[in-house]
Amino acid sequence: MRRLSPRFRAPHALLMASALCVAAACGDARGERVEITVPEGATLSAVADTLEARGLVGTRGLFVLYARLRGDDHRIRAGRYALRTDMGWGEILGRLTRGEVLTEALTIPEGYRLDQMVEPIAALTGRPADEVRAALQDTTSVRRLELPGPTLEGYLFPDTYHFAPGVAVEEVIRTMAERYKAVWSDRRRARLDSLGMTERELVTLASIIQAEARKVDEMPRIASVYHNRLRRGWLLQADPTVLYALGGPRERLLYAAIDSVRDDPYNTYAHRGLPPGPIGAPGEAAIDAALWPAEEEYLYFVARPDGSHVFSRTLAEHNRAKAESRRLINERARQERQEGR
Repeated sequence: MRRLSPRFRAPHALLMASALCVAAACGDARGERVEITVPEGATLSAVADTLEARGLVGTRGLFVLYARLRGDDHRIRAGRYALRTDMGWGEILGRLTRGEVLTEALTIPEGYRLDQMVEPIAALTGRPADEVRAALQDTTSVRRLELPGPTLEGYLFPDTYHFAPGVAVEEVIRTMAERYKAVWSDRRRARLDSLGMTERELVTLASIIQAEARKVDEMPRIASVYHNRLRRGWLLQADPTVLYALGGPRERLLYAAIDSVRDDPYNTYAHRGLPPGPIGAPGEAAIDAALWPAEEEYLYFVARPDGSHVFSRTLAEHNRAKAESRRLINERARQERQEGR
């Protein structure tokens, strides 16, 4: 049996009191919720002072002794905690030593661009938006995190995350990048190899599919159109890539706007093949659609007013579908004007 050093020997009465206190849960039966903050580098004595002041510990001296006997005096982690006055000392120390800090949710929807992530990440971390934007645009992160590039665009995976308030921007970026990497299972890697595409090309295609689709079940069919056009060496003519070159969404994409960014490599009306990199963060459904497109011969699609698409094999079919879609859009607009919306 390990012998305690003289520093940690305690009178019999104190040990008995500690044991009795632990057995009795050392708590207030009211069970009120109390939040405390443990600063970085805080000593056990300082933490005990806070716990006593907030009514979580009745006798700080016994609590300090109990923590030392458990070997927890140097294991308490900094952060903000939610505790209750009916908690026993063991449960309190368990939370403090495991670092079960309060967290805030960060939700990044599928398809979000880096510029759309700035505001939620700034709110979470408490850092200025310009600082967050600079971190997201820092291309050295691409090499450090071993991502396909050319920027972080497309590789900060859309999901709901939980972070401690005030977490560093770099930690948020790292966590989201690791979540992206976790998507690449052996099965997906094997399928990627069979397609003869690079990871960057696949994620770029997936990001376009994500931006085009309003219905998840249409993603494989949209993917098939782009795969078919790539095989034939056709222009992709993907509106979302042009909008990316223009800096964001527009109510209508006019030919003049498309022509204004003719030289931009993201303009797939002017440049064949895929653009240099993703245009947003695709989710797993879009990635899987790019990996396993539907086996169909469609070469065109156009959106209906409800967000679904009409798919066509020939340009003549496509032009008829576009005319019908425009008619439906105009009809809806007319009805909304009549109803005073």
